[in-house]
Amino acid sequence: MSAFESLVRPALVRIAAPGDGYDPLGDRYWGTGFFIAPGWVLTCAHVVAKGGSAVWKGERAVGIVWDGGVTTGEVVLASPRPAEPAQVLDRWDFPDLALVRVPDARDASCVRLSERPPVIAEPVPVALYGWSRVTGRLAVRDAVGKVHGVDGEALLLSGTQPVEGLSGGPVVDLNRAVVIGLNKGRGADEGAAVPITSLRRLHRERGGEVLSEVMRDHDRHHLARFHVPSDEADWTRAQLRLRSPTARGLDPARRIHLYGRLAELPSPTGPGDVLHLVDEARRVTVGHDLRPLLEVAPRTWREGVGLLHELHEPDQESAADLGPNAVFVYAAKVARHVKERYGDGAATRSLATWITEAAAEMPLRTRKAIADALAADRSVGGRPLGGRAPRDPGARADVLVEIGTPVYDRKFPWRVKLLFDGHTITPLHGDDEGVERERLRETLREPLADALARGDRGEHLAAVEALLPRELFDEPLDTWRLSPDDELFDERSLPLGHRRIVVIRDASRHARPPAPEWRTRWRTAGLGPLRAVPLRAETLAAAGNGQAAHRIRRESTRQTWVRLSEAADGSIPVYCGPVGSGDGLKAMAAALAAGHPIALWRTGAHEHDRTNCAEFHERADRLLAEAGRAEGLHGPVISLRKRVSADADLFGDADPFPDLDPYATQDRLPDPDPYATQDRLPDLDPYATQDRLPDLDPYAMQDRLPDLDADLLTQPDPDPDVGAVGDGGRSPVRSEHAWAENLAVLFDPPDRPPHEDPLQGPPMLGEEEW
Repeated sequence: MSAFESLVRPALVRIAAPGDGYDPLGDRYWGTGFFIAPGWVLTCAHVVAKGGSAVWKGERAVGIVWDGGVTTGEVVLASPRPAEPAQVLDRWDFPDLALVRVPDARDASCVRLSERPPVIAEPVPVALYGWSRVTGRLAVRDAVGKVHGVDGEALLLSGTQPVEGLSGGPVVDLNRAVVIGLNKGRGADEGAAVPITSLRRLHRERGGEVLSEVMRDHDRHHLARFHVPSDEADWTRAQLRLRSPTARGLDPARRIHLYGRLAELPSPTGPGDVLHLVDEARRVTVGHDLRPLLEVAPRTWREGVGLLHELHEPDQESAADLGPNAVFVYAAKVARHVKERYGDGAATRSLATWITEAAAEMPLRTRKAIADALAADRSVGGRPLGGRAPRDPGARADVLVEIGTPVYDRKFPWRVKLLFDGHTITPLHGDDEGVERERLRETLREPLADALARGDRGEHLAAVEALLPRELFDEPLDTWRLSPDDELFDERSLPLGHRRIVVIRDASRHARPPAPEWRTRWRTAGLGPLRAVPLRAETLAAAGNGQAAHRIRRESTRQTWVRLSEAADGSIPVYCGPVGSGDGLKAMAAALAAGHPIALWRTGAHEHDRTNCAEFHERADRLLAEAGRAEGLHGPVISLRKRVSADADLFGDADPFPDLDPYATQDRLPDPDPYATQDRLPDLDPYATQDRLPDLDPYAMQDRLPDLDADLLTQPDPDPDVGAVGDGGRSPVRSEHAWAENLAVLFDPPDRPPHEDPLQGPPMLGEEEW
């Protein structure tokens, strides 16, 4: 038995139908798995799927056979998994993982998992383990090959390939003595393995938080084995024997001590917690920001160590090994972070003491950084506007959702990126071929959830900035959810706009350098105060045949542009209807051309009457006045969106006028508010406009007649003291916050990326430039 086989074999599992004890021919055999923590087996989802609906119902329907005995387990997490237990999937996409709880195997030996993907500068020698029946009888197979590349989510295998039965078995890196993947399948010329780092994907599944506890037990198990004075095979000592004297990074012994101590701490709330501290440790160690080209989503403190322990300047291969320095700084910051959030417990003190002692021989600069991290009383304060944001100053990054103009068959290309400090972009997900508009919400759900998890840091939530073509300005992004609507009520099931900043940015004007008007408007909005100005107003139409000018017509796009260009500093265009088409779209184009970086409007279909629109303008003006300046707008908008939703539960979503005649709602007007509309537009007589509104300037109507529809001006005002027609004098029931239903916000600073060509689909066949 080889040295590696003596490590792997005790953890190797034969997965089969329950009751499979002695089955030499493998008639009931499904595949291979392996223990990653006491009581927990990892395998491929397509392996356990052979058990049918009982497996997906969570029953103990998975037979487990290993050196320690025979028992059964239950699938706790899997991806992908059927939508219904009886469903049979046609294909098993990556990650193709299943986590099986095996309560009767708490004393099982476990493999050592890598905390990072392999670095494939050259082919990596590996060993593939599992059960097979190639010879006609079940037997353990041990084959040596190489990982020679990566294709999407797959590790590519050469030299040997997984045979029938090896699916779900471990792939061991022979240079580092760690499991780096699982056998998945084979093609004509090469095999495929699932990277062990894909285990992070299971965190996204319902109940995925159990994986954090599994990884704690994994590290506790290996620290305990390392401490046992025994001649039995041990993964950490095997790593020490393989380690080259010139190897970079933290040595295996100190790494397992650190992992064991990190395992006793409360878990990070999300990837952003880990990545924020990793970023800080890199910055302190290297002296400047050094973000990787590819962003990952670590879910445990140990994974942060994996991102740092072989750190070096990318253009200085022969420079000093910075990894251990960065790891100890990171660990100190983790200790401080946990202490600030949860208090000074025994586990935190133990970690801090160990760091101080283990880093005693580190360079003075590193020891000072560790001492500063352990002693600092950090507090996240506000940040001046300075031409930046929308963002919570404590979030690690914001999320940029770019949706391009539609291409073939009206499909919208899209990308999801992280936006650091308002300047640096890291791409995460995208599809240049695009999807139909009605599929955007569902398609972007998981990519958006993943990006937000990386941007959030503790209680500080990343903003969502949607860079959209104008025809999508009415897409209700603030109502999108990170989980399907039928899932349990929790923070993921809440609309995005109820918890975090959700704003819209204009894609077309970011394709060129910002105009001076745009910069000026942004600067003055940042200083405040803010006031509402109608996005679209009305103007007088000239009358013929010697009649007086009294008819009202819509303002032209050019007139709107002139009016909004001359609006006072701090003016914010507001509109009580949609802007993705029709007059609203034309007026929005004029506002953007005039340099306005902020606007408010309602995306849904609303009764566009005088009272509704006058109330909207009045309330929007108050909202802006209370916000004071651009940065002050976000909190009140989030609060409004929550209150509108809560009011819907009280007043009803579908019918804001309960118990009234459904055919008479068009004649009703809601109760006047304290800023009574009738006092602002009293008794408008269509034949007396010229006497009632003297000196009408076609560019000054915004203060008098916001968003008025010409047809409505031909109707007399209702008596505000009389209830709606047919309701016996009662006033309709209406929410105090109904004016803000479907409220959308354009918040578009001129200095935030991207400043590049807008998204476009790939060229059609034959259109490429040669």
